[in-house]
Amino acid sequence: MESNSGGNDVELLCKTLQVEHKLFYFDLKENPRGRYLKISEKTSATRSTIIVPSNGISWFLDLFNYYVNSDEQDFFSKELQLDAKVFYFDVGENRRGRFLKVSEASMSRNRSTIIIPAGSTRDEGWAAFRNILAEINEALRIFIMSNQQNSEASERIVGLSDDVGAGFIAGHSTQTAPSSEITVDRSAELPAQDEISGNVGASKVIRVDQKRFFFDLGSNNRGHFLRISEVAGSDRSSIILPLSGLKQFYEMVGHFVEITKDRIEGMASANVRTVDPPQR
Repeated sequence: MESNSGGNDVELLCKTLQVEHKLFYFDLKENPRGRYLKISEKTSATRSTIIVPSNGISWFLDLFNYYVNSDEQDFFSKELQLDAKVFYFDVGENRRGRFLKVSEASMSRNRSTIIIPAGSTRDEGWAAFRNILAEINEALRIFIMSNQQNSEASERIVGLSDDVGAGFIAGHSTQTAPSSEITVDRSAELPAQDEISGNVGASKVIRVDQKRFFFDLGSNNRGHFLRISEVAGSDRSSIILPLSGLKQFYEMVGHFVEITKDRIEGMASANVRTVDPPQR
């Protein structure tokens, strides 16, 4: 979730970490578009920042656990797909020691990189970074639970009010569908209802093997639609799905997921990929 709302951003939690000669600032924030984590690396001469959507904090925690706990001398590089962003995790080494380079690439902002030293003993730098991510992930979980409880309490008050009729509650409910009804990958979640009604385009992208699939919500004089584009190398093809058929499309995909679940059970999530160390 990008920070582009200026003064509308609210700080929920701030943490600071020093690893060797570097300072890292962790700022969990919220704006009208949602929550996000801003991680900034500051040295005496430079400052670099990456922006992690709130749904990616647990993924970051998992990846840092991998690098902290792995006994391998040659760590594998990783790619993490989050919404329309890709994060690259690469281990390197210089005269100061081993480090983890985390780069953010997206269409909306220039590529940005932070570099976390492993530390001099048992990767204590990475472990300290991981521990702060764990604290923030737990704090985010508490924030979410608190908001859910407040929302349920507000709905009970509205339901008991004599001034608001049942028709109003049914027509303006902000409850999300139960999780048993909608189960989608975190990198391809459907846009919020206000994004559709506001005629604001929403885009998501996922990577599967060597292909990328782009999901773009749009509209024209015929109405709203979802464009699904498949990109493999220089080849690109698209289908246009009217929103009136989106529920049927979802049910059909769910049907094939169900009948093939024995084959895909245990496969690694498409969000995180192990890759050869890239030359970037």
